[in-house]
Amino acid sequence: MRLSAEIRTFCDRLEYDFSDPELLIEALTHPSVSSATRPDNQRLEFLGDRVLGLVMAGALLSADKAAAEGKLAPRYNALVRKETCADVARDLGLGEVLRLGRSEMTTGGRRKSALLADAMEAVIAAVYLDAGYEAAQAVVLAAWGDRVTQVDDDARDAKTALQEWAQARVQRPPESAEIARDGPDHAPVFTIEARLATGETATARALSKRQAEQAAARALFHQLGG
Repeated sequence: MRLSAEIRTFCDRLEYDFSDPELLIEALTHPSVSSATRPDNQRLEFLGDRVLGLVMAGALLSADKAAAEGKLAPRYNALVRKETCADVARDLGLGEVLRLGRSEMTTGGRRKSALLADAMEAVIAAVYLDAGYEAAQAVVLAAWGDRVTQVDDDARDAKTALQEWAQARVQRPPESAEIARDGPDHAPVFTIEARLATGETATARALSKRQAEQAAARALFHQLGG
């Protein structure tokens, strides 16, 4: 099967050459454009999520041989969560080679975090099926790069961390509110404010509401010395 120049460039960035290119095409095929003869990437996403988890668990154990489970778990969660997968996908230019239906293309599908994260997991599964665990491990570790060794010791979900901070001080749970939405309808940018009952606030902007909420919570948590 002959791959397009764009997909070959993506493979170069991924640092992997597929023996069976059909696996990669399946990984890049969103449900909005699948057919009876062209399966979408959802089954591969399911597998890739598990392969990614195993690679990251092993990498964290190797990176810090003395860390207890209580330290490893939040680091693991930070490395495998959807936001991180989407960031890695953006670094690789994965959105540029996705196969999308017209509706997804016109609503900014190539930039959607959930869609990018799912496709990244599917690509990992495609490598695993093409050449086995060691090949998938090499691809993941190269793509995640310094994230593995530089992940924060306490990489908890930012909103959870802020909530626990407030709870420990017998405060009401923090609130978040959308204070602005800019840009075109197909690719809005959200501005979210995180606020404590005592008046402290922080704001953040992102391409998804959830990302903006997390970023605002993280900014406020750090502002508080967390």
